[in-house]
Amino acid sequence: MKYKIDVVRIRENSIQINGWVIGRTPESKPAFRVLDENHENVEIKYVSTRRDDVSQIYYKKIYDRDFGFDIQFPYERGRSYRLLIRCDNKTSRIKFNEELIAKRSSVAYKRLEKLRDLMNMETVRVAVDFGRKHGLRALFLKSKHKLQGIDNDYEYAEWYNLTKPAEEELARQRAEDASRGPLLSIVMPVYKAPPEFLRVMLDSILAQTYSKWELCIADGSPKGEEASGLVGEYAEKDARIRYLLLGKNGGISENTNAAIGQARGDYIVLADQDDAMPEHALYEIAKAIREHPECDVIYSDEDKMDMDGGALFDPHFKPDFNPDLLCSVNYICHQFVVKRELMERVGGFRGEYDGAQDYDLIFRCTEAAEGIFHIPKVLYHWRCHQGSTASNPQSKLYAFEAGSRAIMDHYRRMGIAAEKVEKGVDYGIYHTKFTLQGEPLVSVIIPNKDHSADLDLYLRSVITKCTYGNLEFIVVENNSTDPETFAYYDRIQKEFPQVHVVRWEREFNYSAINNFGVKHSHGEYLLFSNNDIEPIAENFIEEMLGFCQRDDVGAVGARLLYQDGTIQHAGVVVGFGGIAGHTFIGLHEAENSYFHRAMCAQDYSAVTAACMMSKRSVFDEAGGFSEDLAVAFNDIDYCMKVRGLGKRIVYAPFATLYHYESKSRGLEDTPEKVARFNREVARFAKKWPDILRDGDPYYNPNLTLRKSNFALRDLLKEKIGEPYPMPEEIKRLMEETQDGP
Repeated sequence: MKYKIDVVRIRENSIQINGWVIGRTPESKPAFRVLDENHENVEIKYVSTRRDDVSQIYYKKIYDRDFGFDIQFPYERGRSYRLLIRCDNKTSRIKFNEELIAKRSSVAYKRLEKLRDLMNMETVRVAVDFGRKHGLRALFLKSKHKLQGIDNDYEYAEWYNLTKPAEEELARQRAEDASRGPLLSIVMPVYKAPPEFLRVMLDSILAQTYSKWELCIADGSPKGEEASGLVGEYAEKDARIRYLLLGKNGGISENTNAAIGQARGDYIVLADQDDAMPEHALYEIAKAIREHPECDVIYSDEDKMDMDGGALFDPHFKPDFNPDLLCSVNYICHQFVVKRELMERVGGFRGEYDGAQDYDLIFRCTEAAEGIFHIPKVLYHWRCHQGSTASNPQSKLYAFEAGSRAIMDHYRRMGIAAEKVEKGVDYGIYHTKFTLQGEPLVSVIIPNKDHSADLDLYLRSVITKCTYGNLEFIVVENNSTDPETFAYYDRIQKEFPQVHVVRWEREFNYSAINNFGVKHSHGEYLLFSNNDIEPIAENFIEEMLGFCQRDDVGAVGARLLYQDGTIQHAGVVVGFGGIAGHTFIGLHEAENSYFHRAMCAQDYSAVTAACMMSKRSVFDEAGGFSEDLAVAFNDIDYCMKVRGLGKRIVYAPFATLYHYESKSRGLEDTPEKVARFNREVARFAKKWPDILRDGDPYYNPNLTLRKSNFALRDLLKEKIGEPYPMPEEIKRLMEETQDGP
């Protein structure tokens, strides 16, 4: 028998325990008992739960069995209890009391648990399987990243306490005159609300530093389970609280619409009965509305709190509005604020999307919004238990299907042809397959200097293995010296007539070489490629073309992996390292990235031209690559120009290739090359100062610019909202550099 306790929490006069247990075979059935201090049986409520992750790890396949458990029993403070788990004629006894539960909740205990998890035999077994599948280097990297996670600069709760407003600031906010508005209508559907949770939410609203609000509650609970007594207690103290007893449960959408129907405010603020808001939440919302009156949709960052409300964890620091990320996952979620006039215009919630009703509403509101503003601060605490991610994903299937329909409806309203929306890396993460408009010619532009074996691997793989056929290849010969290279050119053009070699006979300039290649091409779409890449996904061109055919998209990037399966490119953040850098470098493809971002299609400020598709019409309008950037950041500069045309840059994670990293050009390993590189860094910084000063809109200012893993900012080295300090040498070169074209 093996077992694990994932979560223990006290809820007033009861204890709830979540975990899992397995026996020698999948058919082994565990039994549970709870004894008090007198060894008397305690009545328990037991619910079995699906734990497909446990089944997969220990039995190598998913069985139709419930290996998890959720046990609840009455608890008297000051007393001890023992949970007895019996399976395969063995019994384990686990002791619980307040002291032990408090210890379990401590940061030190959680770190120790992580270390134990890394050292126990179960983890060894999982590690062996991972190593067999992905290799020893991948296993080493995953273990290294787990250990780094144990020793982060900050636990989130500590970081939050260091960054939240001080009492002096909260007092200043309370002293401000709120009479000028706006009036914020908090709408909250209630159904069988646990009193202790509802009380926390009501207390958090009454504690707000901004005073011009109203709370509109609609209660669909059955008779005898209404919250009228508790809400009435609060309403007697504060006339801003209004309560509507519905008499029946119309479902989450209908109940919320009933709450909205009571609202008289300028803006609607959505809230759930068992969550909470920090004291400054409404103040920040009102401030954003006054400073950005053109915006009729506002959202913020959020985190989670455990079921007892005593611990904050799993913060979600979001980008500014990112339409393609929204089509991959409902990243907006909480806190969501909508102008009442817009809410009425789009028609509120729709019951046929229950399970993903907020996702559907967010799509319709953002489509019709005049402006959308993101507040990069945690203004909402979402209650859930920390073991919830281990629960059976199948239980979320109805919500996933409703979300898929919401995305497809969004595409229809926007005139985007999509074939289907399917499950991505997990339920709640979506992968769209777009309907291709015909089979347009795609011109693949490949600069090349020697390394004919690498070039042949790429050409032959795309031509013989990949599924898109209407291609031409423009190989731009760039000062090769190996005679075999030229012999290869002759052979490959005879074997594959769609391959054309053109000669660039001037000095190396990546931008000019690609511009030269485009002049010799005929395709409606251009696929810029290094010569040292190899397709993994046979449909990578279709994945990129599906995005690139959209009118709102100007360029598309791929997910590139090193040969060992670690990420080389999953999008670019302007500001990383002072200028720009790739996201999630070195993370193994089998590891989870920050909120699955490496596996979500999304908009970025830039992507790498090691594999980048762009419309020819957009390329021409943008003026091609800037030839004053011969080596560095020319692809980032191109993406910035495309964005300046009002077009999006999309990262397509299912377009996957290996990248063997710039074999032709070599390293910046001489003083002359380093000096040239620094001059181009300075030139880029001088051309695009706004984004370097204000921050990348597709990144969050609470996250570090020193690493590519979306970690929290190190408060000792980086101030929130300030850019990464630019090296003095680059600043000097910026002053000396003349403006480029």
